[in-house]
Amino acid sequence: MRHPAGTIIEPHVHNPVAREVHYTQEALLIKRGKLRFDFYSQQREYIQSRILESGDVILLVEGGHGFEVIEELEMFEVKQGPYVGDQDKSRFISKPPSSFRFSKHQSCE
Repeated sequence: MRHPAGTIIEPHVHNPVAREVHYTQEALLIKRGKLRFDFYSQQREYIQSRILESGDVILLVEGGHGFEVIEELEMFEVKQGPYVGDQDKSRFISKPPSSFRFSKHQSCE
């Protein structure tokens, strides 16, 4: 969010609302370091990669993902719960592509 000086957010509480979660969504905040983040479709097909660095934030809503740490990494990972460990995900083997696809402003170093 962004607000000009003087904006007041009225005090509030959040009401209980029943929600049904079908897929885990997560957000990552890169505190320090660098990684190549690989995106996959729900059918486990490689889509593209991005380089994430200190200060970057990513929200993962659907599909698959994996990453390789390029520089020593510290990050925050936030998921909605309850988290049920290995029952929460299906791991799969993906052969790295012969060349990674990056958005036009990024390249793998």
